[in-house]
Amino acid sequence: MADLSVSEIAEKWQLSERSVRNYANQGRIAGAKLKGKTWLIPDNAEKPRRKNQVISNHRTLLEILQDEERGKVKGGIYHKIQIDLTYNSNHIEGSTLTHDQTRYIFETNTVGINSNSLNVDDIVETANHFRCIDLIIEQAKKPLTEKLIKELHFILKNGTSDSRKEWFAVGDYKKIPNEVGGKESCQPEEVSKKMRQLLLTYNSNKIKTFEEILAFHYAFESIHPFQDGNGRVGRLLMFKELLRNNIVPFIIEDNLKLFYYRGLSQWEEEHGYLIDTCLTAQDKFKKHLDYFRIDYKK
Repeated sequence: MADLSVSEIAEKWQLSERSVRNYANQGRIAGAKLKGKTWLIPDNAEKPRRKNQVISNHRTLLEILQDEERGKVKGGIYHKIQIDLTYNSNHIEGSTLTHDQTRYIFETNTVGINSNSLNVDDIVETANHFRCIDLIIEQAKKPLTEKLIKELHFILKNGTSDSRKEWFAVGDYKKIPNEVGGKESCQPEEVSKKMRQLLLTYNSNKIKTFEEILAFHYAFESIHPFQDGNGRVGRLLMFKELLRNNIVPFIIEDNLKLFYYRGLSQWEEEHGYLIDTCLTAQDKFKKHLDYFRIDYKK
């Protein structure tokens, strides 16, 4: 790597020699060194930006979420996702908590008492789901692994009544056969092998399309690796992978629940049902990004 004189750099950068010397004196040119009274500047040094120059700063949604999660920012997109994703994903699985009750638990870490009785497991799983979202935001850039998937299940179900049952494996694959949507799922003794095969195939390509992520979601739900909590863990994984690939994520709300189930049940015959449902949910999420002025690929 050769060093250039001030005049040579000035010609290269289309600046005056005075400006180059000022930048060097201010320490704004990486690698510049003063030899006697002469500045020597590496030929690959980057031209400093003018201090009054507007710098385009298009952060990804993931970067914004990571910043807001670390700072526990209130009222932003992280705050909204925590409440909306937790409420809707739990509600699909039968949670009786309302959106306002979910928001109250997240914002105050307490439970509002009213005339209605509350299911303790719903409360515990709501608080646990908030922690799951933090984990997928923190681990979003890492490939999917069995360890991460089991950790999400452990966090979600820890402290619930299920966790006190001897036959219920919290943070591990199921021990008893179960069904999904009235259909048989993978037998317990086959789960580990099926999950390894699924992850090996999925992780073979670094960049994923929207449809490939949905295909993984369908395959995961078909295996149904856990005794309970498969839907919520599966939707968390899907949200993570969309963030990882810089694809606008989505949240399945109550009005799309039946369409979502139909899309999963008919995936092998017709991919379009699930894709269209998720694209509809994605359009709703884009409105939130527009509100918070977060850029995304149109």
